[in-house]
Amino acid sequence: MSVQTARGAEPATRGNLRGDIEGLRAVAVVLVLVYHAGVPALPGGFIGVDVFFVISGFLITGLLVSELERTGTISLRDFYARRAKRLLPAVAVVLTAVAGLTVLFVPEIRWPSIAGDIRASALYFENWRLADQATNYLAADTATSPLQHFWSLAVEEQFYLLWPLLLLSLGALTRWRAGRHALMSRAWLMSGMLVVAALSLYWSVQLTASDPSRAFFVTTTRLWELALGGGLAIAAHHLARLPRGAAVVLGWAGLAAIAASAVWVTSRTPYPGTAALLPTLGAAAVIAAGSSAGSTGPVFLLGRRPMLFVGALSYSIYLWHWPLIVVAGIRLDGLSVWEGSAVAAASVLPAWLTYRLVENPIRLARPLVRIPSRALALGAACTVAAVAVGFGLQTQVTSVPGSVLASGNGPVGSTSFSRVVSGPLGAEMLAKDPLGDPRGAPLDRVAAIVPDPLNARRDLPAVYAQGCHVDFRHSEAKSCVFGDPSSTTNVVIVGDSHAAQWIPALQQIAVARHWKLTSYTKSSCAWSAGPARLNGRAYPSCDAWNRSVATAIRLAHPTLVLTSSIAARESEQQTTEFVRGVRAAWAPLLADGIPVVVLKDTPHPGIDIAECASEHRTTLTRCAVPRSVAAIGIGDIQEAAVAGQRGVHLISLTDAICPTDECAAVIGSTLVYRDTNHVTATYMQTLAPRLEQALLTYST
Repeated sequence: MSVQTARGAEPATRGNLRGDIEGLRAVAVVLVLVYHAGVPALPGGFIGVDVFFVISGFLITGLLVSELERTGTISLRDFYARRAKRLLPAVAVVLTAVAGLTVLFVPEIRWPSIAGDIRASALYFENWRLADQATNYLAADTATSPLQHFWSLAVEEQFYLLWPLLLLSLGALTRWRAGRHALMSRAWLMSGMLVVAALSLYWSVQLTASDPSRAFFVTTTRLWELALGGGLAIAAHHLARLPRGAAVVLGWAGLAAIAASAVWVTSRTPYPGTAALLPTLGAAAVIAAGSSAGSTGPVFLLGRRPMLFVGALSYSIYLWHWPLIVVAGIRLDGLSVWEGSAVAAASVLPAWLTYRLVENPIRLARPLVRIPSRALALGAACTVAAVAVGFGLQTQVTSVPGSVLASGNGPVGSTSFSRVVSGPLGAEMLAKDPLGDPRGAPLDRVAAIVPDPLNARRDLPAVYAQGCHVDFRHSEAKSCVFGDPSSTTNVVIVGDSHAAQWIPALQQIAVARHWKLTSYTKSSCAWSAGPARLNGRAYPSCDAWNRSVATAIRLAHPTLVLTSSIAARESEQQTTEFVRGVRAAWAPLLADGIPVVVLKDTPHPGIDIAECASEHRTTLTRCAVPRSVAAIGIGDIQEAAVAGQRGVHLISLTDAICPTDECAAVIGSTLVYRDTNHVTATYMQTLAPRLEQALLTYST
């Protein structure tokens, strides 16, 4: 495809380079860098990725359509060889560097997750991995990956893999229908682009409304953005005939739309959905106008030498900036805006070195240009090497045998813990009235930590292993049954993951008392008859789950119903809605004389206790959190809901979880939290005697 040059600007072209597009790349990557640096003035800087998608769709489709018209086919070998030598060597370098930075600077508890990200990034399915994590509550609290930005590269690589096949199919169809007529051929190709774009945009809007976390990452919600660029390439001959004045206005309006998107869109905007139309159509307008607008169009700005320099490095800058920001944030315990901006700016240096020493030499190497199979072999070798680096990092994780319960099933001491720790564990060592007990105060070091912090993520209630904890997307009322299934004392526990965390203690009580214990739990879904919200948006699967659970509980004829949920202080309106909703859920049970017990939410440390303990094994006091911080506002709305309700009771074990003014990370050789707010199954089991004593009043 011929590319027209821009006149009158500083050298805006070299070879087939279009200065406005190279400069648009610079705009896109700078927006992303500014966003990742935390600059508040551009909360929507992540829309730079959408600009990249439109550019990629335009350039790649233009090359493929030109070849298709010129030769009647597309050489998949040549196309994939060009992509392999252009993209994969730099990726292998960055992934290897990330592994090294991880070993040097990142807490070991994160290594397995980063190792998985390295493998997923090398194989270009990191976006699907992140989509699954976004809808997996157990991964929701994990720290940001230094390779999270690879999600967009994965989308583009999947596009590169599939797009030539689509165009070949459309080309075959047009030859069958229209023979050799190029205009008719392009009309049919455009029809194919429109179908792909329409279906993808429709799905993007639907999934963004129902599951925005997943919608952000998956390929199917972004394909329309690439197809939009592809449509521009197919219509390039017509766009080149735009009147100059109209093209100038269109181009500058497009650039303004991109800038407006970066200001208007925020992390709370449902995205991509319809919100992505503004930046993508803006990018499309800049590209469409470029050929006709001339030197008075956006190329006047985009074609300047600094923009061309950044645009040429944009791929390498994108690869390098985010790992450096994340690792620097870990070592400095967070970054200010100025620090984040400095790290982002510093990423230009390794990007330039990668561009000069890796990207360009390999891309232009004559043996690889002459013999595409060599380029393919090189790309495969880079991918295999990067995957091997991921597995290598995984093997460096310290093995800590016998340090985690089997999903919270057995009683404390039933595993090899007895060989590690003798005497009482966790809350067992605290006084009957634990508040102020010095044995619960933070210590710098202990003989052993159970479970070991490196294994704490797996110290879970049994409902996760048994598959009866419902995730964000589903709404069926799944249940697990523990204790004595034939017992006439039928106790039900219902709520979100903060209800599920009580199950290890309740299991022990059910076994000891011969109760039947039935659980109904769902991620981030409080038991309520009111409308549910998640991150400020409607949560329809929670509403549906609550309706199903209400029916299931009513049919179960329970003796006692227990409930809990994450319950930090909310706004007055949200508190009122919460109180109204949970009381409406309790009402049918209370009318039947069935008591309801609310388990007061546990304190929230706010820091990842397992990660902190893994990093500071001999200075555990660094992981202590003031009780005034961890417990402030926690459970207030539960107390408000219980107040004045006959037949509803509140149980609080906060004093046995945080006995002193400083909440300890480890009590009685037992790690208290597995993340920022969930109690470990092991520590929860040590609370069983206290919970049992509190429950006996209501279960008889």
